[in-house]
This record gives sequence, structure tokens and C-alpha cells, in this order.
Amino acid sequence: MSDLTSDIHVDEETPRRKRGVRSEFMVYFAIIFLAALPLATLTWALAAIRSRSLTDRGPVARAWSQARIITPMIFSA
Repeated sequence: MSDLTSDIHVDEETPRRKRGVRSEFMVYFAIIFLAALPLATLTWALAAIRSRSLTDRGPVARAWSQARIITPMIFSA
């Protein structure tokens, strides 16, 4: 019987690659979040004025969800 556990090849480039993609994702996420924040604030304010009450989701939550939707689209293209 052979021991298959002793012949494991670990690719040292894989952890760096994942870390690089993760940091690149976070940079894009931050840029998109900051770009979406003014528009999300404006739409939140208009919705609050129309309904005459504060909505359950604030401008930061709206911008965060938009960035969570848009950023993966960039990386999947």
C-alpha cells in the first residue's frame, strides 16, 4: 500500500494570489462605495421627504448594498 500523504505539493503562490485578489477586491469595493454614497444619500433624503419619515435603511446601508452588487460584477467579467 502506498502513502499518498507524503507526496503533497504545496503551491506557494496560491496564498499570495488569493491575498492579492482579496485586496484588489477591497480597493474596488471602497472606490465603488465612496462613489455610491452621495447618490445613496440623495435618494434616501428624497424618499424620507416623500414619505415624511425616516426609512429603515440609511444612506450607508444603501451604498454598501450597491457596492456589494457591483463589485463582484467587475470581477466576474
